[in-house]
Amino acid sequence: MPRPLPPADLEHVLAHTRPLWDELEGARLFITGGTGFFGIWLLESLIFAREQLRLDIHATILSRSPGAFHTRLPHLAKNPALDWLTGDVRDFAFPATPFTHIIHGATEIHVRGVPEPPLTSFDTIVQGTRRVLDFALHAGARNVLLIGSGAVYGPQPPELTHIPEHYNGAPDCSDATSAYAEGKRAAELLGTLYAQQFGLETKIARCFTFVGPHLPMDKHFAIGNFMNDVLHGRNITVQGDGSPLRSYLHMADLVIWLLTILLKGQVGRPYNVGSDQSLNIAALAGLVADTPLGRQQQSQTLRPPASGKAPQRYVPDITRARQELGLTVRIPLAEAIRRTLEWHLP
Repeated sequence: MPRPLPPADLEHVLAHTRPLWDELEGARLFITGGTGFFGIWLLESLIFAREQLRLDIHATILSRSPGAFHTRLPHLAKNPALDWLTGDVRDFAFPATPFTHIIHGATEIHVRGVPEPPLTSFDTIVQGTRRVLDFALHAGARNVLLIGSGAVYGPQPPELTHIPEHYNGAPDCSDATSAYAEGKRAAELLGTLYAQQFGLETKIARCFTFVGPHLPMDKHFAIGNFMNDVLHGRNITVQGDGSPLRSYLHMADLVIWLLTILLKGQVGRPYNVGSDQSLNIAALAGLVADTPLGRQQQSQTLRPPASGKAPQRYVPDITRARQELGLTVRIPLAEAIRRTLEWHLP
């Protein structure tokens, strides 16, 4: 059964968000996606701050199956700061309670055991966002945070080392696998329309790649697969040539960024969320193998990089978040990997 997050990670979040919690005194939050990777971190951080600072903060979490979550994480499910609304994000019944803030994090990441059909994924994102925005107006919420994705940019050009918010690339509409990315683009547009037409304070976070406790270790996330190899005493095998470039932000830093964007971000102005410190997948495998837990393991790639071919990139430019909101990468990647591996130990 998954355990609570490490106290050091929660203390890190609180130390770098302390002034924000004063603004959340008396807040009533409505959260979608609260049972996912991002959501668990947000809930544990909220509960920790509430207890440490003795704040009056309450959150309602929308979930299709609260019972399953309660079984998996009873320490969260039973906390008096949280209550639960059963429903689908596309058509949930509006609770009568007023809310001050909404965090819309449903479908923030692909972690399903059985992937949804592309059309279902698109409908869930677009219809769900429209439903949440309508509910924000109904509930009188002041701020709405839309948790989006760096996928909205489409493939990153090889000559662009870091992709900025003003880049106007896009996914390929003729490719059904673009349904997730196009859904996220439509969700951002909906947020902009509701801000302009109804005065809703919608904030947009374009999230990239992350590491920390609760990251699935057996899905299509390379860093999770590598750490899973270490935990099971296996050598690390890179599926491919190891050339794609990625960057990883620790989840404790992610929570700091999301709360800051929710309360301090400009309305309708997207912010990239992630690390700008890139490395290729082969180097990532070596970094994981080089941790104290992985010193008995070695890493290898299945084939050499193709000659003359530019590596694939997925790395954000975070200048806007750094300059406008004072956000930065505080936990180095090697430390982030170590913390995550230690959380998984018995």
